[in-house]
Amino acid sequence: MRKLKMGMIGGGKNAFIGAVHRIAANMDGLIQLHCGAFSSNPDVSLESGKELGLSQDKCYESYSQMIETEARLPPEKRMDFVSIVTPNHAHFAPAMLALENGFHVVLDKPMTLSLEEAKLLEQKVKETGLYLCLTHTYAGYPMVKQAREMVAKNDFGAIRKIMVEYPQGWLSTDFENAGNKQAAWRTDPSKSGISGCMGDIGTHAAHLAEYISGLKITQICADINTVVAHRRLDDDGNVLLKFDNGANGILVASQIAAGEENSLKIKVYGEKGGLEWHQMEPNTLVVKWQDAPAQLYRTGNGYLEPIAAFNTRIPSGHPEGYLEAFGNLYKNFALTLQAKLAGKEPSAEMLDFPTVADGVRGMAFIENVIASGKSTQKWTEFII
Repeated sequence: MRKLKMGMIGGGKNAFIGAVHRIAANMDGLIQLHCGAFSSNPDVSLESGKELGLSQDKCYESYSQMIETEARLPPEKRMDFVSIVTPNHAHFAPAMLALENGFHVVLDKPMTLSLEEAKLLEQKVKETGLYLCLTHTYAGYPMVKQAREMVAKNDFGAIRKIMVEYPQGWLSTDFENAGNKQAAWRTDPSKSGISGCMGDIGTHAAHLAEYISGLKITQICADINTVVAHRRLDDDGNVLLKFDNGANGILVASQIAAGEENSLKIKVYGEKGGLEWHQMEPNTLVVKWQDAPAQLYRTGNGYLEPIAAFNTRIPSGHPEGYLEAFGNLYKNFALTLQAKLAGKEPSAEMLDFPTVADGVRGMAFIENVIASGKSTQKWTEFII
């Protein structure tokens, strides 16, 4: 199969996440950067595209110009999909336009600014039959997939307890007013939406809990805080959870945990044992048993489930991390598109990437958590 041609929206000069997306997309030789509208500033977009080796005619002044121009080209000359790597407020419009013009979409999370927008994207995906991949990066780690498979095979019995925490410390001070662009837009309601911390990293924690356990959150009880003075969005929170099988859980997300880096952790407990995974030590899965010693499962070994092996590139003892996990999302998405172009049915392994349905649940999580944090009622239903 030929390489898939990617168009990028956002991710221009000095943009952290744009470079991550391009590295991830390029990792397995399945995708090439074809065109881009890399900035709302046309000059920056052109300059960024040239630095990435694109010809001037493939450096567009706006996302609408790119999508509409590429849509008019013959199939063999136009982009195959769009990767949208902009702040939250600039997700919905380009994603919808891309879908309306027949292009598949890769989109950063959270998917939109509101649940209403998320549902409109979901409906458009259903109407068109196109694919939308949402970049919940942590679902791409091999040992996360190993954990999910062990739970699905009932190795631990019925799941009873889920504990997930995501502490960061980078917003412990008024960083948004110190010239940091990432902090500025992430704490700006007009660009980030109704939530800061819970929208930015709480959604990752909630998705990971549901992804590994196979369960769905049904009720929440949230304590949402804004700790840094004059900040306009939440930067800390604690959420009690109930799941659709009766299990209970705890989700903690904070961006004011001074001294923490990116310390996402999850523990899942069943009737017979449980598991523990830390994002900052991603190649190890700790498996605990009620009546036997704990075990350490390590990436790249032959005893792992096929789904973990499918998402592993190198032998055991060679660490795979964030970029490789991000690359797995792009790899599985690309293999799915290639299968579709060849008239073949994608395998379950290929289809293992977060979708528009995960995006809808993510936006529902944000809106429900913020509403629960404001409510005087102890428990509130998780409403979609």
